[in-house]
Amino acid sequence: QVQLVESGGGLVQAGGSLRLSCAASGRTFSAVAMAWFRQAPGKEREFVATITWSVFGTYYADSVRGRFTISRDNAKIMVYLQMNSLKPEDTAVYYCAVATSGVTRRRVGVHEYDYWGQGTQVTVSS
Repeated sequence: QVQLVESGGGLVQAGGSLRLSCAASGRTFSAVAMAWFRQAPGKEREFVATITWSVFGTYYADSVRGRFTISRDNAKIMVYLQMNSLKPEDTAVYYCAVATSGVTRRRVGVHEYDYWGQGTQVTVSS
């Protein structure tokens, strides 16, 4: 089994920054892609950003492009999300996900990832 653990969430004022981290552990596996999704109360889980492993590539949701940056640790299966210029509408539980099979391609759907973390709360006050 693969476990993902997110950290770094918290309460921040609008315009502030947070950095989320996600660490993978468990059985040996190869990451094809990792991503961040978020879910606000009463809303569906939505794609935020993804990064591919064997061939480096990133992709962002329009709502966060230019403010958020996804990065990875090549030595370990870890992914980060640097969030700048945060807005109240960024408030949500943020989830880390990993895809462990398939070809390198853009993945933005929840069904395209195999394992998920438990989430970390991000609250942005106005």
